[in-house]
This record gives sequence, C-alpha cells and structure tokens, in this order.
Amino acid sequence: MNRFLVLNGPNLDWLGTREPEVYGTETLAGLTALLDEVAGELGVELDHFQSNHEGELVERIHAAARSGCRGALVNAGGYTHTSVAIRDALLATALPFVEVHLSNVARREPFRHTSLLADLAVGVVHGFGPIGYELGLRGLLERM
Repeated sequence: MNRFLVLNGPNLDWLGTREPEVYGTETLAGLTALLDEVAGELGVELDHFQSNHEGELVERIHAAARSGCRGALVNAGGYTHTSVAIRDALLATALPFVEVHLSNVARREPFRHTSLLADLAVGVVHGFGPIGYELGLRGLLERM
C-alpha cells in the first residue's frame, strides 16, 4: 500500500484551543481522523507525526524517505518561515510534498509571507482550514 507522511510542526498539538479565530476549532486528533478517512477512500495509508522540535521533524522526514513513503503533507508551522534544516531534509530526501497551512498566511503578519519550503513543494494549500489537508493529499496523489 502507498504510504504518505503527514508532518505537523510546532504548536499544532494545540489545535482546537489555540487562537480558534485563526486556526479553527478542530483538534489535531480530529484532523487526523478526517485524513485517515479520506486516505481509506483513496486507498493510501498515512503516517502522522507532530513535534514541537525541529530536529525530530528532520529525523521523521529522513525516516519517511528511508522507509519508502511516497510523499508527504507538511505543515511546518512557524518553522515554515525559519527552518533551513527542514528545507534541507526535504531537498536531500527528494520526498514529494505539499505544504499545507490551516490559515491564510498571505493575510497574516508579513514574516509569515515567506516560506522556505514552498519552492520545493509540489503545491501549497493555505487558508481552507482542515479541508486543506484533504485538498493537499488529493493534489499530491494526482501529481504522482
């Protein structure tokens, strides 16, 4: 079965309570369940991982590539705008991925307008809340 990584970065473990006006009320567990349901319909398997630690995210990207994951959905959270290490891991592994954000980053603070990952991504989805992950997965599968 085709496996894909769903990588969530810092503070995404606080979904549902953290700034609901920005990120919505869906929890990470709810988002995971929604994605697993979609994955079942699409005939793929998802490996979910969330960490607040940059190095752990890098290690999981490496592990996904080594284990034969076909691609990834990546919401690096704040690391999207700062992490050369996550960028380098995605580049080194050549793991196809879609960058996903719950909020519309283009309508937020100027520092959020720059992504260190977007130019490596198959595509970028932001501003659609939890359904953005589904759109990202469907788009990634379509492009592969």
